[in-house]
Amino acid sequence: MTNELEQARQLLDSGDLPGTVRALRPLADTAPLRDLAEVVRRLAAAADFDDLAKAAKGLTKKPENPQALYDFGYACVERGVSFLAVPALRQALRQAPESRALRAELVSALEREHRHGEAVAVLAEREAVLHPWPERYLLVFNSLLAGELDRARDAAAQLPAPDDARWEWAHDRVRSMLHRAGLAAAAGPLDGRDLRGWHYALTGGYLGALSPYGFTSGMRGRYAYVQDTVEQCRAGLDRLAAVLAATGLKPRTVSLLPGRSQRILGLAAAEVLGLPAEPYAPGRTDTVVVAYDLRELDDETAVALRERADGQVLYEHATCWTQPPVACADMSGLLCQFAVEPWGEKLHAGESGTERLPADDRPEAEIAAEIVRADGTPDPGDGNTPPDPDEAFTAFVTATAAGWLTGTRARVGSPGPVGSSRFF
Repeated sequence: MTNELEQARQLLDSGDLPGTVRALRPLADTAPLRDLAEVVRRLAAAADFDDLAKAAKGLTKKPENPQALYDFGYACVERGVSFLAVPALRQALRQAPESRALRAELVSALEREHRHGEAVAVLAEREAVLHPWPERYLLVFNSLLAGELDRARDAAAQLPAPDDARWEWAHDRVRSMLHRAGLAAAAGPLDGRDLRGWHYALTGGYLGALSPYGFTSGMRGRYAYVQDTVEQCRAGLDRLAAVLAATGLKPRTVSLLPGRSQRILGLAAAEVLGLPAEPYAPGRTDTVVVAYDLRELDDETAVALRERADGQVLYEHATCWTQPPVACADMSGLLCQFAVEPWGEKLHAGESGTERLPADDRPEAEIAAEIVRADGTPDPGDGNTPPDPDEAFTAFVTATAAGWLTGTRARVGSPGPVGSSRFF
């Protein structure tokens, strides 16, 4: 342990703050708290995080003090390093097991780290005396994100409607998730490998493609880094057409969002679906709103898309699962951590080594036409991904259509029960 902490100290001495954070991540739950806090104090001071530096200094002086432990944990959560908060808050809760504030902050830290099973365990220790809002709601929510559907149902059965209007959105959210999870469980296994089923249950959106690479080595159908192709774009639009046909939805137009990538894909979608294209307007009904990456939108447009108009379908081709957009798409072509558009600047393995190819600056309509002409036959991949024929995808959509396009498109920041390898 001393050697690992010393490596973190050396990275900090060299000025590598992100490297220091990465080095601390695997040590957080096992390093002595005083030693950990001292490294965090220096790290926070170097980053000009005065609140965290002060809290870490306090913990080095009083490593057993519940208030010092809480202050350190709270500051870590606020500064986006929740993994560092967990051991301190656990220690504080052991010393003050009746403290609701400590329990809530520990659950918050675990939830932000996507350690939902541990959050459930912390809440379950006091299940008999949990307050409905937010404690029992958090038990339902984290049970769902941990894949513990039976526990989520049991806890939800004891969750009354909130007296405070501020919690109505949360109540609607978990009820919608539970309804969709029931539909998905009837349509498939809904286990730790069922990425499409859990994506639907948690976000309300359909997932068009499962990555054909690395399924058995940690990816479970998600991409990490993908250099996209027009063929993959066409495959996503074909699956979108299949969803519309299976659900009987008949949009009248395709709405083009602002931005080059959004317009290219929108123009292609209009041709594939046989619909006229027009510029996006908030609140337009009976339309397919098309995005390549929703995170490229301005804040006003992104927030407006959280509310669904009647008959409106939001399609996003490349959905980032590690930093999801503000609005959850009603359908995603694929899930990735990083994507390079087919028309973007790319890396290429040439004779003299890796080369960077310039972006494709052809007119938007010309690239869109190339997508329309492309062969959307799925990449066979490495042979280890379970088969995903069109018939199985359409059957899932048909079986779960009753829960689609319901509720808001609220962001879900967790990958849920199906984990995937990722870059830190």
